[in-house]
Amino acid sequence: MFGVVPKVIWNKLNPADDTNMISLAMRCLLIEDGNRLILIDNGIGNKQDEKFFGHYYLHGTHSLDNSLNKLGFSRNDITDMVITHLHFDHCGGSIEWNAGRTAYKTAFPKATYYVAQQHWEEAMKPNAREKASFLKENILPIQESGQLKLIDEHFSLHDSIRLRFSNGHTGGMLHPVIQYKQYTITYLADMIPTQAHIPVPYVMGYDVRPLMTMQEKTEVLQEAAQSEKYILFFEHDPLNEACTVHTTEKGIRLQNQVKINEL
Repeated sequence: MFGVVPKVIWNKLNPADDTNMISLAMRCLLIEDGNRLILIDNGIGNKQDEKFFGHYYLHGTHSLDNSLNKLGFSRNDITDMVITHLHFDHCGGSIEWNAGRTAYKTAFPKATYYVAQQHWEEAMKPNAREKASFLKENILPIQESGQLKLIDEHFSLHDSIRLRFSNGHTGGMLHPVIQYKQYTITYLADMIPTQAHIPVPYVMGYDVRPLMTMQEKTEVLQEAAQSEKYILFFEHDPLNEACTVHTTEKGIRLQNQVKINEL
């Protein structure tokens, strides 16, 4: 998760267990506006077999369904399903088994699923580094359902949401940038997966183009450091949901932690 950064350094930020594993979240973001209910990413899902989940040790009590239900919603209420990228921990919840477990179906039956055109094409012909992260059962049923919409940088999702694209972690990853009240909230996905990854050299070994990730991080962080109203939203941080940053003598670093529902 921290690439070339030595464990003696990153372990102070995200302590590993005795098997060298760390806890991570799969934090989605729900945006309600009038008749539209927009969900960004949907986690790993639950349709894979026991062997698959045996590699990832899911734990905790949180689930997408429970989180939606607490707000009075269900999957049937989602109108727009934005998928930042098609790695299984971000889109596995897109598809589920039917009642008889004989076929797959979309988990959000009334939603349009948005994926970047570039990223879809790369997922269809994956490189050797990413192949294990693109599971056909997470991807092809979306297309077969007729609910898929492939988009590019000219697409407008919403008046208050623009889409930023990055290519370091994977080609064509989407980053919704949301204007909310007086704030700008950027959904970072795997560009900066946790608060501990704010320092520019802290990039994951999963990234297909790590130097590009560093450049893309630098651009986002410089924008964010210019305003206390610019919020970075972390998908994988198990404890810290979001934060602001500022410039220090060591570079751009954490300023204040933020809870989105308290803004």
